[in-house]
Amino acid sequence: MNTINIDFDAKCLIGRRFSDASIQDDIRHWPFKVTPGPRDKPMITVQHKGEDKEFAAKEIFFMVLIKMKEIAEAYLGSTIKNAVVTVLAYFNDSQRPATKDAGVIAGLNVIRIIIEPTIAAIAYGLDKKATSVGEKNLLIFDLGGGTFDVSLLTIDEGIFEVKATVGDTHLGGEDFDNRMVNHFVQEFKRKNKKDITRNPISLRRLRTSCKRAKRTLSSTAQTTIKIDSLYEGIEFTLQSPEPDLKSLTWIFSVSAWSQFRRFSNSCWTFSMERNCVRASTLKMLLYMVLLFRLLS
Repeated sequence: MNTINIDFDAKCLIGRRFSDASIQDDIRHWPFKVTPGPRDKPMITVQHKGEDKEFAAKEIFFMVLIKMKEIAEAYLGSTIKNAVVTVLAYFNDSQRPATKDAGVIAGLNVIRIIIEPTIAAIAYGLDKKATSVGEKNLLIFDLGGGTFDVSLLTIDEGIFEVKATVGDTHLGGEDFDNRMVNHFVQEFKRKNKKDITRNPISLRRLRTSCKRAKRTLSSTAQTTIKIDSLYEGIEFTLQSPEPDLKSLTWIFSVSAWSQFRRFSNSCWTFSMERNCVRASTLKMLLYMVLLFRLLS
């Protein structure tokens, strides 16, 4: 397994600086090498034919867009020139132009950059357009692979308006995986007096097993993590009951709850500024609070 050439999370690097604290924290979990480039731009290093080559996150992203364009053209049987690109809700003013530039390099006319919650709302609105009467409130709760955001939008006669949005660019499934990996690394070190962080392949195998265990624990009470010859011929076996997983990831539930409280305050502020506190909106927020508490 060539772990150092498996590049991912390019969207976390695009439009960012290498010296950013969040980038420095992410680098500790990535198997590939990231180095500072011109103007403090993060550069991804890959090995090709025995040589090291550096790529900016924008270049990696445009390669992904080219591949997506090829897949879409093969499916539609026609050439694609125009595209709407979705980005994370908390992409800043430097990340959005960088994303659009990547689309231009890929040969696409990027008509518009739209945040993911708005796209979800648009899809919902188009689906319900025939039966929708009057203004509708829509709450998007998106806890994804690497990010978390909550957005409140209104739909009225085909017009979408974002009322409030909050989120965290480092709260998602990947963060749960990182916490599990760190825990089991320490567990392996405690039992065998060996540090597997020096071996990228061992870390990748452990991460894959953690992802599998996380999915299994979504529907069962416990699972077993077993990896043959994880490091220097040592087998790693550990039963991971559901309570242990919850104890590992409770901090993320607290973070998600904190973001949701910020979101509720934003909605209240918006309503008070316009003197239009809607009972339906507050009732929906209350239901969301109760649901979140039940799930956590």
